[in-house]
Amino acid sequence: MAQNNAQPVEIGARLRRLRKAAGLSQRELAVKSGVTNAMISLIESNRTNPSVGTLKGVLDGLGVSLADFFAMTAEAEQKVFFIADELVEIGGGRISYRQVGADLRGRTLQILHERMKPGADTGKAMLRHDAQEGGVVLKGRVELTVGTQKRVLRAGDAYSFDSRIPHRFRNVGEDECEIVSACTPPSF
Repeated sequence: MAQNNAQPVEIGARLRRLRKAAGLSQRELAVKSGVTNAMISLIESNRTNPSVGTLKGVLDGLGVSLADFFAMTAEAEQKVFFIADELVEIGGGRISYRQVGADLRGRTLQILHERMKPGADTGKAMLRHDAQEGGVVLKGRVELTVGTQKRVLRAGDAYSFDSRIPHRFRNVGEDECEIVSACTPPSF
């Protein structure tokens, strides 16, 4: 007799992750899918097993097929650890921005490993985006301007500010500057 080693699919938790990744409330998903808010709540809390038709209706509201829904692996949904080669380069040139994780859908935090070559600068035009950000300088010296404030930070120094305030980073040292930073929500 063959033994079934497959893990059961946690439909409720998987649906909740997809809904949140789409930025929808249960009520908004109910309107988009034609399935009641109460039914979506019951499914997400694992208090009911939906019929295939009901689940398909909910997934249609998210733009996800039944096949894709069941093909998702728990490992991909809950990736926690990233080896150095898995960081994704989202910059280039004199400033390297290596992001933790390729897909930030459903995440509220963006983490970057930044490297700035000597003289590198984020540009004369100040950056601004709707977020909060912070970081720790690991090596080198970086001049950070936030609004009217300016400071040169060295290894071990840190910063935290509202990213809606115009800001700029500039490597003022003779060596590469390295920073680990975080931005919430992801907006860089």
